[in-house]
Amino acid sequence: MNFPVETNYYLFTFVIALSYLFGSVSFGIVIARVMNLGNLRSIGSGNIGATNVLRTGNKTAAALTLILDGGKGYLVVYTTISLFEQTYLPFTSIAVFLGHSFPIYYKFKGGKGVATFIGIILATNILVGITVCGTWLLVAILSKKSSLAALSCSLVTPFFLFISNPNEKVLFTVILATLIWWLHKENIKRLLVGTEPSIKFK
Repeated sequence: MNFPVETNYYLFTFVIALSYLFGSVSFGIVIARVMNLGNLRSIGSGNIGATNVLRTGNKTAAALTLILDGGKGYLVVYTTISLFEQTYLPFTSIAVFLGHSFPIYYKFKGGKGVATFIGIILATNILVGITVCGTWLLVAILSKKSSLAALSCSLVTPFFLFISNPNEKVLFTVILATLIWWLHKENIKRLLVGTEPSIKFK
């Protein structure tokens, strides 16, 4: 990812900082507080994402968390492309993802970024985004493992994006996928020994 020629570094820094700060808004925590669901940090895995919100038993709250976490990734990328075309896309994508996973408002303890990642991809390339969503859903239904679905869809995203358009910026999706796998390292250990919890669709 090279800096564009004639980059306005003040504007660049502002855009990246704004993307990170917006990404740092943890909607799971906000929704849990508003709907009196308790402290997410003391529920289930302690994660702030939609999967852990679902463990409160409130499907509406989980759905809202999923939509809003994905929406912030989508909004940042959509705005970036609208204002700067593809110039800042890789950088704002990584910034909003890092904001979600390492939020400054919550002592840098955030989520694993899957919904935000999918929102980023949907805004980057809608067809690839839909394919990635389908991959997540298929793996989740077959395996009943949210983490395995997340790992699978992040792994195939760079390939789908490259196949869709070889000229598309792909490296940033490789970086994001690598971060998702790193953030899921404990899940990977549990998957390997067969102790990873299953998700319920009913």
